[in-house]
Amino acid sequence: MFWPQAGGGVPAGVFVTILATMVVVAIFAPLIAPYDPNTQNLLGRLKPPGTLARDVYYVLGSDELGRDLLSRVIYGARVSLSVAFLSVILSGCVGITLGMLAGYRGGWVEVVVMRFVDIFLSIPAILLAIIMVAVLGPGFVNVVLVLALTRWPRYARVAYGQTLAISNQPYVRLAKAMGAGPVRVLFLHILPNIIAPLAVVATLEFGLMVLFEAGLSFLGLGVQPPTASWGAMLSVGRNYVSSAWWIATFPGLCLFLLVLSVNLIGDRLSAYLNPKSR
Repeated sequence: MFWPQAGGGVPAGVFVTILATMVVVAIFAPLIAPYDPNTQNLLGRLKPPGTLARDVYYVLGSDELGRDLLSRVIYGARVSLSVAFLSVILSGCVGITLGMLAGYRGGWVEVVVMRFVDIFLSIPAILLAIIMVAVLGPGFVNVVLVLALTRWPRYARVAYGQTLAISNQPYVRLAKAMGAGPVRVLFLHILPNIIAPLAVVATLEFGLMVLFEAGLSFLGLGVQPPTASWGAMLSVGRNYVSSAWWIATFPGLCLFLLVLSVNLIGDRLSAYLNPKSR
């Protein structure tokens, strides 16, 4: 079966359900959130979960400005998932294209692309992301671009190795003999046969992108206030751990569940797509 068990004997379907629920919540956040996530109520600041203040019922409590924490957590899911999705798509497109091109053409193209890959991989990704955000400035678009630019070498490395292994297969040589151009060979004959390992990489990278976005927002370099972000909420919540534990606890719990679910799904996907594992 595809989803029998995940880590610790927990059925992997549980984590698929968690991820699917977060995606639905993020998409329909305006319909699900009980209040505007940016509406302040200073008379209701730092209220614990289950408190009613000025006709506002704080299910998960309120933050230091009296904003409803449940609404902010819901909108924070939209930020985390959208940044991760867009950065994975962009980095995947760049890395897969360059990796396949290097493996297929060889020569100076291979040397140039793979040396750039080596350079990027030699620098810690989070450090490179912090430097690039400091140069470009914070914000949603810049965070997506920075994360994509720092993570494309991972896809390029896998695509390069897989392309080298497939380039000399009979069906590829036959396509070349029949006059197929490089673009047709790469995207119609090679890419469909290397998509499985790349899908596993993309799944695992998705969880990493969520953590990177949260880390940048925690440092004040990600999505800027008043936009709700789990990383920024954790940054604020650390100042109120002893007096208002809920500010950091609920965003941190959502972040933990999201990353755990994505990583375990990626692990099961890797095992399923690997014939030796099966």
